[in-house]
Amino acid sequence: MNRLYLLPPHLSGMELELVKEAFSTNWIAPLGPMVDAFEAEICAFTGARHAVAVSSGTAALHLSLMLLGVSRGDEVICPSFTFAGSAFPIRYLDAVPVFVDSEASSWNMDPALLDEAIHDRIGRGALPKAIIVVHLYGQCANLDAIMEIGARYGIPIVEDAAESLGARHRGRQSGSLAPLGVLSFNGNKIITTSGGGMLLCHSGETADRGKFLATQAREPVPWYEHRAIGFNYRMSNLLAAVGRGQLKSIEERVERRRAIFNRYEQLLAPVPGLSFTADPPWSRSNRWLTCIRIAPHSGVTPEEIRLALESENIESRPLWKPMHLQPIFEVCPSYINGTSEMLFREGLCLPSGSSLTDADLERVVDIITHTMTNRKKHA
Repeated sequence: MNRLYLLPPHLSGMELELVKEAFSTNWIAPLGPMVDAFEAEICAFTGARHAVAVSSGTAALHLSLMLLGVSRGDEVICPSFTFAGSAFPIRYLDAVPVFVDSEASSWNMDPALLDEAIHDRIGRGALPKAIIVVHLYGQCANLDAIMEIGARYGIPIVEDAAESLGARHRGRQSGSLAPLGVLSFNGNKIITTSGGGMLLCHSGETADRGKFLATQAREPVPWYEHRAIGFNYRMSNLLAAVGRGQLKSIEERVERRRAIFNRYEQLLAPVPGLSFTADPPWSRSNRWLTCIRIAPHSGVTPEEIRLALESENIESRPLWKPMHLQPIFEVCPSYINGTSEMLFREGLCLPSGSSLTDADLERVVDIITHTMTNRKKHA
């Protein structure tokens, strides 16, 4: 059987036409008209006032923390239940990650625990410099509550929307609600440039500073002069052409991902011990990844299902291992309620790419159902 990948890129054909245009005009170097157009089109889609196209979502997050003045010794709050790319940029700046656990309903940062963590950090003499909020697996965090907490303590918020482009928080596009937002166009994201990211801003001055830092901090003089440390973070014109072609299909991609999630939920509903996370009242998820929980009483572990799928040439993946359990971050302050550890133990990500066919999906479902029912019979 053909290999079923977790999140393969899905091309529409429009990408090639725009790449050909970039070649025909000889704009193949970093920057160029495709980058300018991609930034403008992302702004039009998300509602952000300004956008800076960069080499990765991690680069965009690094820049956002720099723009907020994060430096050595500062504390930055970050979800524990996330990909390491949400936390690494904090350490790039010699700052200290402070990890906060998730709420059970959305799997995102728990606002009550966030409030508790900030109160405790202040009591220890350290007001956090920023809060990174991640919209995990395409599901928006409870931004109303989190932004109220940030405003109350005077702590700025960065939206890590790397996994949630096309998701909506109370009707508004994720990544556009906080003063700074981060997108990713990695090969596994809902749209891709093969590698790339975007910094979203509401301030033109902030966007200009971000572009300056991302373009080696070159001063506006005829010679190369540098008064600040800069980074080679800007996106190439060719990759921006791919991104523009991808963006034209974003709504279709979101609808297909949501349909895939709904079909999985429908077909697996009869299987005891399996559960899905629902859209909370404030969010319409892009369903970047369909994730399931396998209850311990089912008698089957996520790893057993993963191996059963792998034996049939189907890729699946555990949920994120929490940052507070990662060896590199084990000494960092953490505020834990057990949710992320439970999700890591019980969770599995299923093939969810928008090119997945109904037959492919049913093949996945059959293997999961067979594995769980057979184990239950022999338990």
